[in-house]
Amino acid sequence: MEHTEQQFEHVVSICRDVYAKKMKDYGAAWRILRPASVTDQIFIKANRIRSIEMKGISMVDEGIRSELIGIINYGVIALIQLELGFSESDDISFEKGISLYNKHIETAKNLMLAKNHDYDEAWRSMRIESYTDLILMKLYRTKQIEDNDGKTLISEGIDANYLDMINYAIFGLIKIEFGG
Repeated sequence: MEHTEQQFEHVVSICRDVYAKKMKDYGAAWRILRPASVTDQIFIKANRIRSIEMKGISMVDEGIRSELIGIINYGVIALIQLELGFSESDDISFEKGISLYNKHIETAKNLMLAKNHDYDEAWRSMRIESYTDLILMKLYRTKQIEDNDGKTLISEGIDANYLDMINYAIFGLIKIEFGG
């Protein structure tokens, strides 16, 4: 499992770098996004991945890898928005944005390590297409919970779904970056 932790850290460093560069370019403009809008951003990315997988071709230069990075980063943004609430302005500094990113990625990593222990890294035997489908399923669940004003009877909350989406996307990136 140490191998998985190193691979996790590698792909997260790629995602964090993209997030940091966009924070430098745009600030935290995403702070104005309401939770449902963040969910829809992730949905667009996951749906595009599925479209590319099914059609076998992409008409836009960015491929599956960049969309997985986007899912991870928007997943973290979603968790930040759940924690802080949305804002009417770009109200956090670059340093605060990175600190919050690291906090939520660490939560995702701890969840991944616990589940890997229990499931014996079953994700390594799965196809990337299955991660896409699972992310889309989690998105539909999240949309339903949002439509229910965040209330559930028996199910995990919105945050748990975002954490799973992040980890499925990380698994996909690990497979792209390291093969297998």
